[in-house]
Amino acid sequence: MSDSPDSTSNERSAKTRQLLGMKGAAPGETSIWKIRLQLMKPITWIPLIWGVVCGAASGGGYTWTIEDVLKVATCMLMSGPLLAGYTQTLNDFYDREIDAINEPYRPIPSGAISIPQVVTQILVLLIAGIGIAYGLDVWAGHDFPIMTCLALGGGFLAYIYSAPPLKLKQNGWLGNYALGSSYIALPWWAGHALFGHLNWTIVILTLFYSMAGLGIAVVNDFKSVEGDRKLGLKSLPVMFGIGTAAWICVLMIDIFQAGIAGYLISIHQNLYATILLLLIIPQITFQDMYFLRDPLKNDVKYQASAQPFLVLGMLVAGLALGHSGM
Repeated sequence: MSDSPDSTSNERSAKTRQLLGMKGAAPGETSIWKIRLQLMKPITWIPLIWGVVCGAASGGGYTWTIEDVLKVATCMLMSGPLLAGYTQTLNDFYDREIDAINEPYRPIPSGAISIPQVVTQILVLLIAGIGIAYGLDVWAGHDFPIMTCLALGGGFLAYIYSAPPLKLKQNGWLGNYALGSSYIALPWWAGHALFGHLNWTIVILTLFYSMAGLGIAVVNDFKSVEGDRKLGLKSLPVMFGIGTAAWICVLMIDIFQAGIAGYLISIHQNLYATILLLLIIPQITFQDMYFLRDPLKNDVKYQASAQPFLVLGMLVAGLALGHSGM
């Protein structure tokens, strides 16, 4: 008896989710390269790649030449597949006990990959990311190796986020902010430094914007509530409860985006500020439709529907800052 179309479709969906490193995957993958890719969670590369684009926009020096396109692509490779891949692999390594409860199909708790293979992957990705960062410094003619420093700083932040004794992710506020800033501020700084001068105004603004990223990071905590409670991790859903944490999450996302729009108005970038405010409206709509009603069930659906407006807003802010000559 042949499989039904629905079962075949569900199987393909599960395999795709597994490859991308998403919730709801299925065990059984045997290809070591697909397993390695799963550890790197390609779905998480997207915001970092987009952050590089926003930074290039705010830098003001990007032109549509082959050289600049290649620079951006190389910076995306460094930020996404290499350093984000390093971060995700490192996090899975130190979260193997939690994953055994929440996501036992993950490569490490399922035994699909050995610990020495995981450690090798972590080191290779980190060294490659730092090496490309140094190459970008040379390529851009930087007097100070800013790209290398950003890569080293990001690698260190990823380590203290996941690894004991600090393990920042144990603290719901500090850990989620570290994650949010890694996904917004760090790649933004890299893109900006590549095509402009990284200054304190940009640094502070993007760290402020990262408070919206804190809200996004909290969304990811809802899928791990059970394991976090058992292991004593103080995520926001564990500390405040599901409903309150959901409200904290959406308010962080909306308020800090609105704050950036207010700053754009103060520097006379009124058109960009208006566009940014308009992009918040559909976010609020999807927050009410999906996330606030059932954050445990609708977290992925909410992210798919609302986050595109957040990332478009980031680009609008980047273009406004580049237009203002920052």
